[in-house]
Amino acid sequence: MNLADLQTFRVVACDLNGQMRGKVVPGSYADKLSSGSVRLPFSALDVDLWGTDIVGSPLVFESGDADGMLFPTDRAPCPVPWLKTPSAIVPVTLSNEDRTPFAGDPRHALVRVLADYDARGWQVIAATEMEFTLVDDKGNAPRPPADPRNGVPLDGGEVLSVSQLDAFAAFFDDLYAGAAAMGIPAETATSEAGIGQFEITTRHGPALEAADNAWLFKSLVRGLARKHGMAATFMAKPYSDDSGNGMHVHFSVLDSEGNNVFDNGGPEGTDTMHHAVAGCLAAMPASSLIFAPFANSYDRLVDGAHAPTAAAWGYDNRTVAIRIPSGPNGARRIEHRTAGGDINPYLLLSAVLGAAMIGIKDELEPSEPIVGNAYDVDDLPRLAADWTAATDMFASDPLISRIFDPILIGNLVRCKRQEIEKFEQMPTSTHWRALLERV
Repeated sequence: MNLADLQTFRVVACDLNGQMRGKVVPGSYADKLSSGSVRLPFSALDVDLWGTDIVGSPLVFESGDADGMLFPTDRAPCPVPWLKTPSAIVPVTLSNEDRTPFAGDPRHALVRVLADYDARGWQVIAATEMEFTLVDDKGNAPRPPADPRNGVPLDGGEVLSVSQLDAFAAFFDDLYAGAAAMGIPAETATSEAGIGQFEITTRHGPALEAADNAWLFKSLVRGLARKHGMAATFMAKPYSDDSGNGMHVHFSVLDSEGNNVFDNGGPEGTDTMHHAVAGCLAAMPASSLIFAPFANSYDRLVDGAHAPTAAAWGYDNRTVAIRIPSGPNGARRIEHRTAGGDINPYLLLSAVLGAAMIGIKDELEPSEPIVGNAYDVDDLPRLAADWTAATDMFASDPLISRIFDPILIGNLVRCKRQEIEKFEQMPTSTHWRALLERV
């Protein structure tokens, strides 16, 4: 894609909530990108859900709201399939004046975590399962979308229904075409248990690419839904009495010779895998803010509702937070099942892979794997009970401080405390409007 041939293109970085922040620039700016002459205030990535500066942010009030330098990532520019006029997205990251990474940039946080794997000659391979819900948002509350075949609103969930997928075939045809154009390796589509709820899986690949794919995919889904006369949301709980949206992450680790360090030739996996599991379990309660970043997120975390609520693991067990799927031994991997669909993909992968590396470094040992229903086990460490508790735990936990830079921790905590205060001042019935297409 030749950016110079476009009327405009979009230069976008990822903020704390996973929203795209940046600029629309003319095609003539194509030659300026590599030099860092396109700039953005550091504070642009340290804003709340509504794009408002964080009160007390040192990026605004101590630095004078200084600018950082934008540099393209190694992700190629990609088209914007939901716009009528041809354009492109150029993913960028924010750097300091000396070209070192800005620690408050979520993508840099993941690069920082992956450096520990790189130092061992390892490569993390990851994939995502992303759920979203199609809705009609024209009223005072989200409603099921109309079936495109007859115009009648959907009246229930259709788990694994091919007929339901067929009903929205035009949307999914555009979604697959758009994903291919953007370089997103979308694979299977399934109809899920919720009304108008669907899931798309992506092909396994390098972890940083997986995070890029997830970030871009969320914008693609939302944009194309609007083209088809609907809204799409990754809210953790679009309807109080229906299934919530999750995002599962699968990952394995390859050594310098391409061998899976989790594979011991049998179903149980290596000691390295067990250490990684133990690290994920140890950091899980304090990582609740990453997995469940809004008050609505905690409506999904209910015992027995297909969303893990405690730090437990098991083999081929979908009631636990950390599942070791069955399958070929050479493909042994960890499935992290805790996060909602409303997460920031870079922070999610940072939390999961950072925790796994802590477990490997410290040679932590996991608890016994759960056999049967994990919701029936009473003495398991629990995720945070609510948004405020999650924010407080994240702010002070020693494992979190080993995963994330202090600048990012401080920025995220201030952001969430400001959002908590704002949501408390809003009628509960209006919260969905704030979240619908922002998460």
